[in-house]
Amino acid sequence: MDFRRLVEPAGLLYGVAARQAVQRGNALPLAGGPAAFTCADLIEDDARSGFVPVASIPASWQPELARVARSPVSGMLPETPLVMGILNLTPDSFSDGGHHLETANAVTGGLAMVQAGAGVLDLGGESTRPGALPVTPQQEWDRIGPALIALRAQAKGTVLSVDTRNSLVMEQALAAGADVINDVSALVHDPDALPLLAERECGVVLMHMRGVPETMAQHAVYQDVACEVVRELGKRVCAAVEGGIARERLVIDPGLGFAKTTEQNLEMLSRLPLLANLGCRVLLGVSRKRMIGALTGVSDPARRDPATQAATLEALPLGNSLLRVHAVEGMVQAVKLWRAVHAT
Repeated sequence: MDFRRLVEPAGLLYGVAARQAVQRGNALPLAGGPAAFTCADLIEDDARSGFVPVASIPASWQPELARVARSPVSGMLPETPLVMGILNLTPDSFSDGGHHLETANAVTGGLAMVQAGAGVLDLGGESTRPGALPVTPQQEWDRIGPALIALRAQAKGTVLSVDTRNSLVMEQALAAGADVINDVSALVHDPDALPLLAERECGVVLMHMRGVPETMAQHAVYQDVACEVVRELGKRVCAAVEGGIARERLVIDPGLGFAKTTEQNLEMLSRLPLLANLGCRVLLGVSRKRMIGALTGVSDPARRDPATQAATLEALPLGNSLLRVHAVEGMVQAVKLWRAVHAT
């Protein structure tokens, strides 16, 4: 699929206003979610039309408009926004490193997230914070394996995701009952990852990043961060589909905090509707990140949850998004209230 042409939706409406505007031909649904957009910027390579009303968009752009309007194809996860609880099984993650290193603590913490309303748990055994050094795949699996096996036995109805870029870990995680593989490298890091996942039926998260965690800060150079992220993710979506992974298995993540400055993260967050061009469900992971500290002045990551919730709600106009957070209970409450308000 060619992503030279992108539609950037704007002028979002909700509830009765959205439904009436769509009926009158003055708006289109955004990714099948609760929002409708009334205008759009038509982007072809580096040329932009400027924002024009939906009803005035030329017929030659109808295929791109339809792509942005329809619901993402997704058969792997429940069709509703899902809060994804972060379960770091590492000693060095930036926010909660070491809290869940012991298997018993990890299981207790994971079950508490499920009780608080998490629809997905995301288990990770390698820190990918800026400048983080890699661990071996076996070390990573040794951290993840016992907790994953225990949670699979005790949280039977919960979707379990494993955050890894290594095929050895992917293979063992899927054998132990994982439902989703969440790869921060979008299946670039390990050449065996894509062919392995093509043979399975799990969900696959493709995250945008340039370089690797040790070097990604050097690659935060963009002319238009939002368009470049969408196009680069589009290439990874196409590679996954061409490699045998069905599109309905894919979820995309814009990778806030990865190879992006605070200003670039903020621009990406403000332009999330562009992601609808890719036709996949969206995962947003901004929880407690450095950009939140920079924008709020809160230096302690553990105290950034209120701003995390505010930022994460920006993904809900895109429909059945996955919202990846450390503090599940507050995010679940925020989602319930946002959906109630925007349904009226």
